[in-house]
Order: sequence, then structure tokens, then C-alpha cells
Amino acid sequence: MAVAYILLVLFLAVFVAGFILLVLGAINFDLSNSDIPSGVDRPVKLRIIHVFIICTAVVGKILEKIGICSQFSFIRYIQDRMPVGVDPKLLIKNLRFDTVPIRIYQPKVPSASQRRGVMFFHGGGWVLGSLEVYENICRFIARESESVVVSVGYRLAPEHKYPAAYEDCLNATIHFMKNSEHYGVDPANVVVCGDSAGGNLAAAVCQTLAGRSDLPKLRAQILIYPGLQALDFNLPSYQQNRGVPLLYREHAVFYVLQYLNGNLLHMQEVLDGSHIPIDIKLKYRKWVSPDNIPEKFKIRGYKPHVLLDCTPEVFEKVKRFCEPTLCPLLAEDAAIRQLPESFILTCEYDVLRDDGLLYKKRLEDNGVPVTWCHLEDGFHGIICLLDKYVLSFPAAKRGAYNIVSFLKSL
Repeated sequence: MAVAYILLVLFLAVFVAGFILLVLGAINFDLSNSDIPSGVDRPVKLRIIHVFIICTAVVGKILEKIGICSQFSFIRYIQDRMPVGVDPKLLIKNLRFDTVPIRIYQPKVPSASQRRGVMFFHGGGWVLGSLEVYENICRFIARESESVVVSVGYRLAPEHKYPAAYEDCLNATIHFMKNSEHYGVDPANVVVCGDSAGGNLAAAVCQTLAGRSDLPKLRAQILIYPGLQALDFNLPSYQQNRGVPLLYREHAVFYVLQYLNGNLLHMQEVLDGSHIPIDIKLKYRKWVSPDNIPEKFKIRGYKPHVLLDCTPEVFEKVKRFCEPTLCPLLAEDAAIRQLPESFILTCEYDVLRDDGLLYKKRLEDNGVPVTWCHLEDGFHGIICLLDKYVLSFPAAKRGAYNIVSFLKSL
């Protein structure tokens, strides 16, 4: 019995030691491939957050390998554990708009007139993120702008592939617009808002609803470092910020492929730009091109990328990248011209920076008023860290107050 006990202890000790070595090895590998520029807001704090994220991902992968749970399930579980206190200024309810779970934030202070409504679509690469993760930013917007905020818990990939997330956000928005007065909201003053993948969804929903004559027009769209195209991952910002947390260039491709179809077989072709035929690239080059990026954003190192063709087999797997409901930057001018007043937030140290810059130009070229906020020291995902205690960043607060100012101006 004693021998068996000693062997069990030894086995557990070896297992724990091996587990720790695996985690440390993975962390060391990932950190050696990361780049946190000195100009970023609170670089040491960003490094600490990055290490925690890596640890979570590595442990999740180990648990997946031994059959306990999927990596995504583990990461989602950990993300949802962040503590959030009570907000005495807001009435918060969990509801469903048809089959879509939502969380609604309503200011308790009385209002003499109908309020503004904000549909919020969270980020997370269509794979991660939740109502819980985005609790703080939704509370902040509702409280500071005195708006009714509806956060949408859309279905996530890879369990639910494109267009599931888009359809959930669209259906939730339509439901709210048809029933907005029930929540004390002016139906002519509804705004769509989202960050990262949520910004993609907000842009797609806004384009779809702009052509609807049976609903009130959306008042505005707020796009926070949105991902808006999947044709060119070699634009200046993708090259300059390829290893900057919280979103690597490779991760941007990984997430959009998970959303598209969950097939990562041609990930390298997408990174190289050999996933779209040249004739289609040339068709969209007037909208997706480094030539449309102001020169000051190319100073930190940029090399023009050679146009590469692709095989029919590869394009067949990713051809839906050309659909505006997946890549809103590719919408025709006729659709862009119908869009409402817009707010776009970009971050200097973000691979998605140029997606926002390109869309800003498209909107302005088509006569759509744009308010632009650029965080010179910002990085991807910074707004999500708003009011996260010691994990907060001053730049996040600046960006959030710019969003609130825009809402109050409507």
C-alpha cells in the first residue's frame, strides 16, 4: 500500500512538473515572437496581460489534448470569471429577443423624453467574448451617455459558422427597432456599435438595414477597431503590428477562418495573399489598397506586397470572403452612400488599424459624415479592458469618452 502511494505521488509530481514545463515552454515561445512597442500605453501592464492570456490558451490546449474540454470552452470559462460589482445607476436585465440572448442596460434616472438606444456587439474574433466580458464597457456607455444599451450574445464559431453571428445581430437589432418604444427608446435614435469582430458585425448590420424601407433608419454606427476585410493581410498595419498583442496577424487570419468555415488548411495562403484570384483583387483594389492609406501610417516599416494568384481549389474554400456581410469594406458605393453618420476608432498598434482607415475613406468619399478617433498609444482590444481594475489603461478611458461624446452629439 505504501509503495502504491509513493508511486502515485511520484506520478503526480512528474505530471505537474511536466505540465509546468509545457506551459513555460509555450509562454517562452510565444513571448519570443511578440513585440510590444515602447510607444504603447503601459507596455509592462500589456506584457503581464499577454502572459496571462498565453497561459490560459496553453492550459486550454493541454485540456483539449487530454479530452477534458475544448480550448475555446476553457478560455471562455476563464474570461467569464472576471468579477463585476453592482451598478446602482442602472437597471440590468437578461432577456431574449426571439432566440437571441441579450442583456439590456437602462439608466434609472428619469428621462423627460425617449432615450437613445445602442445595440452593442462584442468582439472576440467571432470565437470568444460574451455578455460578461463586455459588462464594463456596456455599463459605461449606458451610464455616461444615458442611453439604453442592448448587448447581444450572438452564437460563436467554430460551433456556429458564418453567417450565424451576423444573423443573430441582425435579428436582435430588427426586434429592438420594432419594439424600442417598449424600452423607452426613440425608434429614430438607434445606434449600432461593436468592437473588433463586433465592429465587423455592426458594419454589416448597418449596411443591411440601410436598404430597408419598412424600418426606421439607424441613427449612426460606431465601429471600434473593426475587422472589415479578408482580402489583404499584408497592408501596412498588418506588417507593422504583426506581433503586437492582443491580436497577432496570424491570429486575425485564424479567427476569420474559424468564423468562415472552421477550415485552417489554407491559413498560409491567406497570410501570403494567395487565396484570392488576381482579377478579383484588382476589382477591389480601388477600396482595399495601401495606396489609400495616408503616408504617415507607413513610416514604421512597410514593404509593398507582390500580387499573388491562387488556385481554384483554394478560392473555392474562401470565396465567401467577397460577401459584404462578412467583409463590409467590399460593399458597393450605392450601399455605402446610404449609411448613417459614423464614428470609427482606430489604434496605432493594431493589425486592424488600416481596415478602419480604409473604411473611413470609403465613407467620406461617399458623403457620409465620419468622426474619427485615433489612439496613438492604443492597441487592439484596449476598450474591452475599460474599468477592469488594475488591468485598465488610460487610453481606454480616452477612447470610451470619445464614444460617449459622439453619442451625446447625435
